[in-house]
Amino acid sequence: MKRSLLKKYAELIVRSGIALKKGQSVVVTAAANIEPFVALVVEECYKAGAKRVLIDWYSEACMRIAYKKGNKDVLAELLSFEEEKQKWMNKELPCFLYLESDDPDGMSSLNQKKVAYIRQKKRAAIWPIRRLRENHYQWCIAAVPSPAWAKKVFPELPKGKAVEKLWEAILSTSRALDGNGIENWKRHDADLKARCDFLNSLGLKTLHYTSSNGTDLTVGLIPGVKFLAAGESTLEGVYYQPNIPSEECFTSPMKGEAEGIVYGAKPLSYGGTIIENFYVRFHEGKAIEVHAEKGQEALESILHVDEGSAYLGECALVPYDSPINNTGLLFYNTLFDENAACHLALGMGFTNLFPDYEKYTEEQLHAFGINDSMSHVDFMIGSKDLSIVGTTVDGREVEIFRDGNWAF
Repeated sequence: MKRSLLKKYAELIVRSGIALKKGQSVVVTAAANIEPFVALVVEECYKAGAKRVLIDWYSEACMRIAYKKGNKDVLAELLSFEEEKQKWMNKELPCFLYLESDDPDGMSSLNQKKVAYIRQKKRAAIWPIRRLRENHYQWCIAAVPSPAWAKKVFPELPKGKAVEKLWEAILSTSRALDGNGIENWKRHDADLKARCDFLNSLGLKTLHYTSSNGTDLTVGLIPGVKFLAAGESTLEGVYYQPNIPSEECFTSPMKGEAEGIVYGAKPLSYGGTIIENFYVRFHEGKAIEVHAEKGQEALESILHVDEGSAYLGECALVPYDSPINNTGLLFYNTLFDENAACHLALGMGFTNLFPDYEKYTEEQLHAFGINDSMSHVDFMIGSKDLSIVGTTVDGREVEIFRDGNWAF
């Protein structure tokens, strides 16, 4: 891929993604094997006036060894320097950039119960500190191809060709292949916002999902809670793009109001394990039964992170004929596959969707019905014949999706 085009992609991520402001610090989380692109991002950050740029490097190979050989309680411990780093982040409020490049099968050979235990314990220790900065900072998730990921998507190609093809797919679906990503995103953002305005005008009370694959699920919504898309604003008023790419209009449903069954429409890549051909059954809002032909342990572990991880935190509407789905590719990466078609998420809801949320405490917002959890796991449910019918507070039925796509 041309260096000039990758520099433009880095510019999109920094200028529109995290919307870096002069004098802000940046924390980049990235795998060691994508260092050349990380260097382009660091350069762009300093060009934009960054105060400092810190890199949280990691190695999948080393992580696999640690998970396999290490003591689970030792690995789950939050060390004093890690705690201090979290506290520094709360004080500094840097921008957070997560560059995804992981091997979708990278952790699949490990003991999934051990991996889940370590991650859950670590999250539980970090979350009380981390949650203090929620809605106060910009963040963005974007993608960079690694050889292992590229070979998973394009197994028939040599490694180099596979990486090049994955770069093309990433840049195309991120609206950056023509080098005009920033302007393209402005137009895309406006289109998604117009759809959200219409959804928010309806006064929806429930969404009913049905599909020939067996999906039959009704989800309750919270009065007044809005649909949001693309860009978001911090409490300080900085507008940024948290996901590149993004095709969704999303909201947080009412905790405790989900009844029925929903089938996954695409494999779910979770923590380095692929979960395939699965369903989730809900009763009184809680996922009470899950089954997967592959990745059953990993799927079950999602429900046991904390009390809220078995409840829905997000309903996202994405047309089946989205640019990502129309590539015909399965990316084996949630950032892309969730934006290929409609999805739901188990775990944390979004408190910033509640009207005037800054006037309430976190406890009050969760009492209003927004789910509280330290996890958030998206899974894709959008099929070619998915129907979504909304019921408004005054009892009207409104067709939202027909045959997998917008009905308006």
